[in-house]
Amino acid sequence: MSEAPELIWMRSRDFRIGAFPATVVTEAGWAALARRLAEGSLTLLSLWAEDGGTAMALHDPAARRVAVARVKARKGTVPSVARLHPAAQRLERAAADLTGIGLTDAPDTRPWLDHGRWQIAHPLNKGEPHPGQAPYAFLPVEGESLHQVPVGPVHAGIIEPGHFRFTAQGETVVRLEARLGYVHKGIDRLMQGADLSRGAELAGRTSGDSTVAFAWAFAQAAEAALGIAIPPRAFRLRALMAELERLANHLGDIGAICNDAAFAMMLAQTSVLREDVLRAAKSVFGHRFMRDRIVPGGVTVDLDAAGERRLRDLLSLIRDRFPRLVELYDDTASLLDRTVGTGRLDPALAARFGAGGYVGRASGRDFDARRDLRYAPYDMLRIEVPVLHDGDVNARVLVRVREVEQSCALITQILNEMPEGPLQVAPETPGEPREGLGLVEGFRGDILVWLSLDAAARITRCHMRDPSWFQWPLLEAAIEGNIIADFPLCNKSFNCSYSGPDL
Repeated sequence: MSEAPELIWMRSRDFRIGAFPATVVTEAGWAALARRLAEGSLTLLSLWAEDGGTAMALHDPAARRVAVARVKARKGTVPSVARLHPAAQRLERAAADLTGIGLTDAPDTRPWLDHGRWQIAHPLNKGEPHPGQAPYAFLPVEGESLHQVPVGPVHAGIIEPGHFRFTAQGETVVRLEARLGYVHKGIDRLMQGADLSRGAELAGRTSGDSTVAFAWAFAQAAEAALGIAIPPRAFRLRALMAELERLANHLGDIGAICNDAAFAMMLAQTSVLREDVLRAAKSVFGHRFMRDRIVPGGVTVDLDAAGERRLRDLLSLIRDRFPRLVELYDDTASLLDRTVGTGRLDPALAARFGAGGYVGRASGRDFDARRDLRYAPYDMLRIEVPVLHDGDVNARVLVRVREVEQSCALITQILNEMPEGPLQVAPETPGEPREGLGLVEGFRGDILVWLSLDAAARITRCHMRDPSWFQWPLLEAAIEGNIIADFPLCNKSFNCSYSGPDL
């Protein structure tokens, strides 16, 4: 058994200010890294296919450092990581769909993004005419008195499409298997050949509720590749937008979870606060979701005195109303009866999959990119990361509650310490191929962007990994043993993105 190869590890400050050196490893070295992932000494950040092979980003939690490993394909195939580490499975299936790369000993070779509706197969490769495919084969379940309940991809509410195949015994869920990919947009292919301006636009539209976080991660990767040092004021404005985005989504989620437990009044109250946040964002930054405000090199909009007053008024409003809503949640026994103990995610499973955001932190995974892979301006701010261990719907609500309070505190710090200065610098043509990595904490968890540029700073490969890649499989595990009627509640407490992983 070979030892894991020596990788080029980068700490946060290093990989955010310069091109990222990936390490080319042998097939034996690739397999050794897969074993380290299976053992839990490393965490998988992402896996993607490139021209002539595959790559994966790894996090060393003990040393708080990151590395990217590459393996070249031999006769069009590479060793499967998923055969040892299940968290890689859907990423590998997507890589095979997009490029046609073969995976040796892969545990699941079914298509993931490709539903057989594309005009061309393997769009990141030669893009030959699609040959069609057999109907999707859901995993079999055996046992007495089992029945299946198919739900979606079209749902009753105004939500994105996804198919859920329940196998139940009576009302109890024995297995849930999700099939996604219905909102595949071809972003990876659209990125190829695009300039940085177009790339930033595409990144910000990967998952609409995380437009700030995706745009920031893309800009971060571009700035690292090109060695751009952006102005301090731009860093602060980016964080301001990111915390407003986090506030709006957490407030909406808390109310929606309560609504799925038939407590509609909480939804009404938190929806008002969420709307207040979005209106403040529109007033201050010119767009409710702050789309296209973050670009490689800085930001496109400034904060004036009137905008600062508007944000301070918003914080006062939230601090006045939100604690009373939290008290109402805590004092409503019928509501807690639905959320406490429901949809429990085992902490060991959350750690194994590297679950980010409130999903991971509600199940004991103490990780937040703002703190653990510190990037400006969070390296200059006081930040507390709430962590619980119950892993149920209630814990995921309470983590959101604490993060609402934390975002208010962070926004106050940012406003109190906002420096003067320019908003952006213009990216320069590198004159040689460059690569960079971006990692940003969105409201769902850490978002990764790997960016490869040619000598003219045009994109040759851009891989974006939404937190939901690792959270969707955990939802399938968390619902087992619960009743079907509790799935909407569990699903909303995870609130995974459909669009983000569908690329």
